[in-house]
Amino acid sequence: MDEPFKDGLHRWFELGSGTLHLIEEPWEELVFRRSNHLCLSVGDLEAFIEKLNTEAIQFEDARGNKNKIHIRPDGIRQIFFQDPSGYWVEVNDDY
Repeated sequence: MDEPFKDGLHRWFELGSGTLHLIEEPWEELVFRRSNHLCLSVGDLEAFIEKLNTEAIQFEDARGNKNKIHIRPDGIRQIFFQDPSGYWVEVNDDY
């Protein structure tokens, strides 16, 4: 979507009824903890996992068990993986 700052450092994306914006800054060494993550919901978690497998992207449950799906107490199923920079992403079926 249109970037209001026009400085080349910001990127804005439409996500459903909301927005996501990313800001480019000088790189600093970071610690990547699963508790700091971006969460997205999908309508078909199995299809999403199949796509991860096709792309050889490892995923895990909330406890770090490889290729496992975590089921929260409310029944929502979730997985976690890291993007190429190391940031954690959660994908769940609370769509």
